[in-house]
Amino acid sequence: MPTFLRTQEFDKLLVAFRSAELLAPNALKATSDIQRTGKCNKQANSSMKQNVPNGKAIKRGDRLLTEKPFAFVLQARYRKERCDNCLQSCKVLKCANCQYVYYCSRDCQMQGWVLHKIECPFLKRIYPRNVPDAARMLCKLIIKLDKGGDLVRGYYTQTCSRRFRDMMSHYAEIKNDARRLEHLESLYGVLQEMMGDSVIVPNLTELTSIYGRLITNGFSILDPEMNSIATAIYLGVSVTDHSCKPNAVATFEGTTLHIHAIEDIECLDWSKIFISYIDLLNTPAQRRAELQANYYFFCICAKCTNTTETHEMLAAACANKNCNEFLDINLNNCPRCDAGVSPKHRNAYNEAMTITKTHLEHMKDIAYLDVCKLCLAKQKGYVHPLNVWHLKTLDAAFEAAIDVSKWEEALEFGKELVPGFRKYYGDWHPLLGMLHLKIGKIQLYKCQLTEAINNLKEAQKILQITHGHDHSLLREQLKLMLAQALAESL
Repeated sequence: MPTFLRTQEFDKLLVAFRSAELLAPNALKATSDIQRTGKCNKQANSSMKQNVPNGKAIKRGDRLLTEKPFAFVLQARYRKERCDNCLQSCKVLKCANCQYVYYCSRDCQMQGWVLHKIECPFLKRIYPRNVPDAARMLCKLIIKLDKGGDLVRGYYTQTCSRRFRDMMSHYAEIKNDARRLEHLESLYGVLQEMMGDSVIVPNLTELTSIYGRLITNGFSILDPEMNSIATAIYLGVSVTDHSCKPNAVATFEGTTLHIHAIEDIECLDWSKIFISYIDLLNTPAQRRAELQANYYFFCICAKCTNTTETHEMLAAACANKNCNEFLDINLNNCPRCDAGVSPKHRNAYNEAMTITKTHLEHMKDIAYLDVCKLCLAKQKGYVHPLNVWHLKTLDAAFEAAIDVSKWEEALEFGKELVPGFRKYYGDWHPLLGMLHLKIGKIQLYKCQLTEAINNLKEAQKILQITHGHDHSLLREQLKLMLAQALAESL
């Protein structure tokens, strides 16, 4: 989703810079390297914080786990606008040696130097081309493991932990997956070009195992607006399984991952704690196909085995405008009001669905407001308001309207989107909280103060559960906007 609510802070970031580039720290003393290496290893082994004691009942909003990444990579498209170490969006200056990596400060450069001093010549060799994110992530994992990273443990309780080798590699599945093999082969070519004859380059069998652990255990690090900005491996939290009806959610503060409960849970039993690996705004068939293709398992959660969900997600609107039945377009009559389903109605529904799917597929990277409005016009009166494809169109239209400052239209789309987000994501999901936050911010800008206060309070209620009271999104954005709205309403 486009960045809309970000507030950038440039204070303290310019002080350390005296030139247009950061000097490559290859002249630093060996003693300093040893000191930094010791600090890094200490952080890696104590990066987990268990926030709920074993045996204690868990309440909605409790923070279950806090963990630093085992390894992470900033997405290449952000490398010139975000710090490679802390991921903050700010003024950044590049490493003078490789010309590829950018940092916000000398401190971040020093923290990243433990791995970057090995990676730096590899990136320099391939510059000025962009390195695929997966290739750079594999490179970092190879470096990390060569430097003893396989001994690092990520704890998910005070006594239970996981190492990198404990993650499933899905080696057999990958060997039989033509799509994955083709991807791995292309990455292997990039690594050979980057790393040359380096002795740390593993053989193809070992690389396949590393690759398998990466693709099935990697997390997308999200910024406060839920934009994916980096890829990471977290050891402890990798114990968590998937459900399309999760009772916990992962959120991020910089590179730090937090797991919060979004439902009351009897006790801290990680076999009964579930997060969602995928976007839930898809039909059970789509979700199962995505999970099978990317994670090699067939989902049998309560939502995927419930045929009602598929029916509702693909529902047509009843021809009777006073009826809100989730209509199966193949029926001859509405089961609730007995209104007939004419061939014209059926054809219009099918046409709207086809056009919508085609246009949304073409708008994966950027949504166009006029195209979204065309799809919505085709859907009106034929596609149910809670049909998942209608909601996807509304979501795209909402973000597109924000991008071009069409605030009234954005409000219209956003408010219509709320019931669908609540139905399919649940009452306690970060995306629902962010939707209320965005709507509230627009209403505050438009001086619709009563509505703004209501939406910002709803956002606060949700995001305190999903992110925690101390998250910067609440401290630095939401609370300030709510205070402003309350003050202006007096």
